[in-house]
Amino acid sequence: MRIADAASHPGPLPAEREQRTSFRASPRRRVQPLDDETWLGRILLAPAVIYIVALVGFPFFLAIFYSVSDATVGSTTLHFVGLRNYERILHDPTFWRSLSNAVAFTIVSQVLVVVLGKILAMALYADFPGKWIVRFLILLPWVAPISLGSIGWLWIFDPVYSVINWIGRALHLFGPGFWPIWLGQPDLAMASIIMVDVWRLLPLATVIILAGMSSIPQDIHDAASVDGAGFWRHLFRINLPLIMPIMLVALLFGIVFTFTDLIVVYVLTRGGPFDSTQVIASYAYFTGVQGGDLATGAAISLFLFPVLVAVAIVFLTIAKRSEVT
Repeated sequence: MRIADAASHPGPLPAEREQRTSFRASPRRRVQPLDDETWLGRILLAPAVIYIVALVGFPFFLAIFYSVSDATVGSTTLHFVGLRNYERILHDPTFWRSLSNAVAFTIVSQVLVVVLGKILAMALYADFPGKWIVRFLILLPWVAPISLGSIGWLWIFDPVYSVINWIGRALHLFGPGFWPIWLGQPDLAMASIIMVDVWRLLPLATVIILAGMSSIPQDIHDAASVDGAGFWRHLFRINLPLIMPIMLVALLFGIVFTFTDLIVVYVLTRGGPFDSTQVIASYAYFTGVQGGDLATGAAISLFLFPVLVAVAIVFLTIAKRSEVT
């Protein structure tokens, strides 16, 4: 009877009892940082945080320190002067012209970049022979160093050997007495740096917009075709609303890169002629580094920060609302 009861009510064997007892008696294992997701995330993010603090944070706070002093190149001592440098900048007409040039330069170039980037993305979204070669060629301006590209454009805009002028003369687009000096006339100089900035940032915007178009489910396109939606209706009612957050991100990147750009202006025009292409970044460089007035140059450069923060907040808010709707 006892054997039958044991068979009908099986229980743990003696070896299992000993194993459970030893497991309960063993001390609790110590959790390693790599086993904890929170600590693992912090460890993986630490190099990026250190890099950003060293590359951006330290120069930023150093610029703030310099902007309230009388620091100059070659001087071993400096004194606290408060907001005197900022007051001097606000009464400087060249600063206000640089600010207006930077705003115009950014707005015009980024409107062209977004429009042309959308057109290129739509062209590259379709299947055609040799599409990967075209994508590679479009990405070249972004991959190439901007300094080398600007030097190439400097040759293209040369007042004597400009390939644009000679092609225009050969195609009879330019008359006998018309020979534009691209970097020597104020309006043409601004148009030239805008052209180079568009050439530089167009690949980035195209890739971002193309990625957004590729994320749209094919079922939506098929349903629109079944409902009889034409090209323009499909573009403005389906395509653009769905990728609008992605386009805003591309526009935000373009604004940051353009508004803080120095190389294009420095290589092509040096801010001339007559400060017609002088922007905030170039004016801060010429004042602080070449002019030797580190304090004023640092104060000029700090005006970029609130403008970029405000632009980033506005664009991210618009992108978030568009995603919700």
